[in-house]
Amino acid sequence: MSDSEFYSREYNNRVLFPNHPEVMAGWAERSARTRSSMVCYLDRQYGDSAGEMLDIFPARKGDGTCMMFIHGGFWRAMDKQDFSFLAPAWVDAGVSIVAVNYDLCPKVSVEEIVSQMLRASGWLWKHAEDYGMDQDRLYVAGHSAGAHLAAMMMAALWPVYDKELPRDLYKGGLAVSGVYDLRPIVQVDWLNPDLKLDEASALKVSPAFLPPATRAPIVTAVGGLESSEFKRQNALLSARWKSAVTADIPVPGRDHFTVLDELCNQASPLFTGTRKMMKLDR
Repeated sequence: MSDSEFYSREYNNRVLFPNHPEVMAGWAERSARTRSSMVCYLDRQYGDSAGEMLDIFPARKGDGTCMMFIHGGFWRAMDKQDFSFLAPAWVDAGVSIVAVNYDLCPKVSVEEIVSQMLRASGWLWKHAEDYGMDQDRLYVAGHSAGAHLAAMMMAALWPVYDKELPRDLYKGGLAVSGVYDLRPIVQVDWLNPDLKLDEASALKVSPAFLPPATRAPIVTAVGGLESSEFKRQNALLSARWKSAVTADIPVPGRDHFTVLDELCNQASPLFTGTRKMMKLDR
């Protein structure tokens, strides 16, 4: 088997896990119910393009902690509204949830999506207190391609990007089932025609080869049923960011899609481990 054949198989989660349509349908149903039943501020614009919007689910209790969640979809699919279902458990635990959108490939490049996440993060820091959130209690989380983007935010030099922003804009990060070295994606025949990455551009947006910008804690996780490549990518970030990754939380019996069930289960190690990273376990 060639490298291209191997990578094309290992990253094709929709083929590896044929249960994904049912899982995604469940996400959509629960998310629609969440938006209709909870206090939320939808489609707040953080930039000029159509994709630069976010949804805010404010917590009425707690200490102002907020988690910005970045969705996956291999940078070319999915939408923030598919992930509203994460909000009820976190808002109940006193954590505001902000679900963020971005323009998708091939309309834009992966590098432009990273820039959009920088804009979203700056907007969130500047507007947090308008929604009852604490500027100094912001965290970033992501799943799949969103985990890659969350890691890129933990490597961001905020005062260089915008002199108004603090060096430690995010006080911690959660990266679930992410891709942190994008060079293998160059060889994925069903994906890279949309992403248009080459070795150089892939390396430029690979957080595993950038240093974390602060000493803020980062938690990683990958489903126990996921492909060898996703497990390798998860281990790579922990190895490269030893100074920052404070926990790698096992998620046995979960695949690339069902792993998110654990992030909205208040009794799960992934939920409690993330709360610990946020210093909410005291």
